[in-house]
Amino acid sequence: MNHYYLTDLLVSRGMLDEDVAGDIKNEHEESGKDVLDLLVNYGVLDSREAVLPLIANELGADYLDLMDFEPSESLLDLVPGAMARLHGALPVMFDESGLHVALTDPLNPQVVEDLRFALGRDIIPAVARPDLVTNLIEKHYGHTTEDLGDLLDQISASQDGEASEADLEAEANSAPIIRYVDLVLFNAIKERASDIHFEPFEHEFKIRYRVDGALVEMAPPPLHLALPIISRVKVMANLNIAEKRIPQDGRIMKTVEDMPIDLRVSSLPTVHGESVVLRVLDRSSVNLELENLGMEDELYNFILDTVQKPNGIFIVTGPTGAGKTTTLYAALRKINTVEAKLLTAEDPVEYDIDGILQLPVNEGIGLTFPRALRAFLRQDPDRIMVGEMRDVATAQIAIQASLTGHLVLSTLHTNDSAGAVTRLLDMGCEPFLLSATLEAVLAQRLVRTICKDCKVAYEPSQSILAQLDLAPHELGDKSFYTGQGCKVCGGSGYKGRRGLYELLDISDPLRDMITERAPTVALRQKAIELGMVTLREDGLRNIYKGHTTIEEVLKYT
Repeated sequence: MNHYYLTDLLVSRGMLDEDVAGDIKNEHEESGKDVLDLLVNYGVLDSREAVLPLIANELGADYLDLMDFEPSESLLDLVPGAMARLHGALPVMFDESGLHVALTDPLNPQVVEDLRFALGRDIIPAVARPDLVTNLIEKHYGHTTEDLGDLLDQISASQDGEASEADLEAEANSAPIIRYVDLVLFNAIKERASDIHFEPFEHEFKIRYRVDGALVEMAPPPLHLALPIISRVKVMANLNIAEKRIPQDGRIMKTVEDMPIDLRVSSLPTVHGESVVLRVLDRSSVNLELENLGMEDELYNFILDTVQKPNGIFIVTGPTGAGKTTTLYAALRKINTVEAKLLTAEDPVEYDIDGILQLPVNEGIGLTFPRALRAFLRQDPDRIMVGEMRDVATAQIAIQASLTGHLVLSTLHTNDSAGAVTRLLDMGCEPFLLSATLEAVLAQRLVRTICKDCKVAYEPSQSILAQLDLAPHELGDKSFYTGQGCKVCGGSGYKGRRGLYELLDISDPLRDMITERAPTVALRQKAIELGMVTLREDGLRNIYKGHTTIEEVLKYT
């Protein structure tokens, strides 16, 4: 539910002072506490439920007490289970005016529109306690989703013979296709997928989603459904379904089980049709704190000190999907206070964070990283985050910003921390300016963590220990673990991910070497002499603690 809308509603009703509303928003951002709980703590509301009649009044909707409500089978049949769970919608009444549904998020107009479109009837939203709506959906629809196979049979049965392209596009708006796509999205989000891929090939149409960095394939739908399914996704993302020759980008907003989910949609024309990828951004995970990223205390404290410095450059480096942006957001949350002005330039903006001014870079209209940075410096910021240092212009302005009293946070794509320094020098940064401004480089990788439900100890072979450069006499009484595979982890043996880190602290000896343009190998060697823990060493620490497996560490370090 949009909690900021609630505070604004209470201010407009004269029930909440604007200054107190500001305090509540700030505390929500800093602590991650629920806004409704804070409104109760501040004495604005007697209970969490007290705001629901106000919302109903504002929307002109009914406020329902569902404590003893039991929907009939005929009523439940009007909304398929997958759709009820995906949209948090419980049917409560059907009359001549339409279908009345209680919603977990009545403030999201898109939900009503999606339901009206998918079910082909008027939808009248009602307001009720979100926890009761969720419980009733779970109770009556259970965890059993509509079977994808049954849905595909319905769709195939509705098609007879060869259909024209226009017919297929019209079918993108048919109820079975809408239900099928909703179900695919719901299943993928429930499985904690980070990306969902719709991929047409010459003889098959694949749907895959990425969980903990690994792709999982769903049962493929028939090839002739590629066009209506992809068209449906494009309709949801407000893309032009008639345009199939150029790449397009869009966005889908969903609320799944009371969690706001943001889907970034990218379409790409290929030889056999459009490939569409949805990037799943779970906006509730912005509450991810620096403490939860699996760092050692020493590293955590170092980052905390670094991001509170008045000036300098802090870079997080690693390949795509290594969690760089998440680390920077978690660091920004620590310094997102009333006293500091924070600006970010990103391509695209991945999460909306209250209290931080975020600018989406758009190269198509000439709004590049360097241009955004120049504009930032005229906005009197304290700290600036640049999504990525792609070129010398961005890097040089970041150095200038640091020299004029700003802290700059950014990312780079290099294999290790020392490589980031060499990359910046190769781009064309002046060595003496870089050595004066760079505070630290953090290299990171994400490895899958062993599923706690099927974790077992085992003896690794000598050959795999040799790949880690470990001799038997070095092991002592250390244990190694792996996941056998179970229902909880889908048979993979892994559930969730955590970071491996390598911190290059730019101390005086390293500053001298940067000024002298020392090569990566020399910088790395010197840093290790000064006590730097490498990615491989951090990987070994995670293996010995039973967090991850040897295979994962070998794959990423």
